[in-house]
Amino acid sequence: MSVRDFMSTNVITVPPETKISIAVNLMKSNNIHRLPVIDNGQLVGLITAGIIQAASPSQATSLSIYEYNYLLNKMTVKEIMETTVRTIGADDFLEDAIYKMLKYQVGVLPVISNNETIGIITNNDILKAFLDVTDYKESATVVQVFIHQDRTGVIYEIGKIMADNNLNIQTLMVTHQGTIKVVEIHVDRKDGFSVASKLREAGFDAKEASHYKHVT
Repeated sequence: MSVRDFMSTNVITVPPETKISIAVNLMKSNNIHRLPVIDNGQLVGLITAGIIQAASPSQATSLSIYEYNYLLNKMTVKEIMETTVRTIGADDFLEDAIYKMLKYQVGVLPVISNNETIGIITNNDILKAFLDVTDYKESATVVQVFIHQDRTGVIYEIGKIMADNNLNIQTLMVTHQGTIKVVEIHVDRKDGFSVASKLREAGFDAKEASHYKHVT
């Protein structure tokens, strides 16, 4: 999975000279919280709702609403924007984006290709990607297979058992619980018990974990 597959491409940007009030209105009207700042085609900063809020006078200020609005109309994005902006390549793996977000404690990465900002990926995009990978919108049963001693060919063996018994795999993921690998299989809801039973018959430590359906 690449960043390109899940990034938002409808990116609204602003030049450094943009007034803060205009940036605020852009965010509100487009229901977004971040704006890349572009100067001569190059990414030079990032302005977010959080940065604007931090730069705004506190409730304890003696400024009137008129004085406050005057400041917003005078100040530019350039004065308060974040200039150290972490970015990611469009063809980088999605895992790289997640790692960068966690490492640098950021919730957004502008996406760069050929030195141009072509998209943006946020923590919400990452969450949507996870739901997509797990096929969340499909009703299913989760069967977990616990691999206590790793060996080659495990996934092939599981797949062969499923195929031999005409059982469908919706999605398959491998996670870890300490030193134990867990193969988590999402199968057709009606087949959960059969899948777990057939895998146990073949010597696997398997259990039907739960029914899996999306919430509204």
